[in-house]
Amino acid sequence: MCLKPIFYSMDKQTIKYLSDNDEVLRNIIQTIPPPEIVSTQNIFHDLMSCIIEQQIHYRSTKKTFQKALQASDIQILTIDNFMELEEKGLKYVKMSMNKYQTLERVLDFFSENKLNWSEMTDEEVQKKLSQIKGIGPWTIDMMLLYTLQRPNIFPADDYHLKKIMCNLYDINTTSKVKAQLKTISEYWSPHKSLAVKYLLAWKAFRK
Repeated sequence: MCLKPIFYSMDKQTIKYLSDNDEVLRNIIQTIPPPEIVSTQNIFHDLMSCIIEQQIHYRSTKKTFQKALQASDIQILTIDNFMELEEKGLKYVKMSMNKYQTLERVLDFFSENKLNWSEMTDEEVQKKLSQIKGIGPWTIDMMLLYTLQRPNIFPADDYHLKKIMCNLYDINTTSKVKAQLKTISEYWSPHKSLAVKYLLAWKAFRK
């Protein structure tokens, strides 16, 4: 499977919208290159990465999931080759029984459900994935943000995004932080995903 870089909507109108509505973002947009991601567009593969890595692989620094795939000679994880990963790759990964059971539930769900995720609304994706025990809001947001490339996703439970925004914006960290973050994100709508990617890219750019 050949993966190509996929850019969020980077037209001048979108950039101007974010810049006009958020001074912090305007400064970031003027400072760093546009955020870029190579998406698998594969929900099964990316869900498994979140469980095994405890982070979606697009943002991983440990590369635990990637190393497990390499040990199994797998590029894109599927239902059919999962046994190869289980036998060759997962023996190098330390996982709790709860996480391993979540892997099995994801495998069962995808074995029983053949869904066209690209044709589903954000709400439909959220409803379907939330049926899998062990898959929570953060993981579902990662699927929408990175895998399906939906344009207006704000992962309010993302630890790194929360930390970045608390540093950049006037956030009162003693009271209802998530509500404050969501209020700020409304200024980005309907382009929240691009704003989120810029903030995360800004952190990586400064390292």
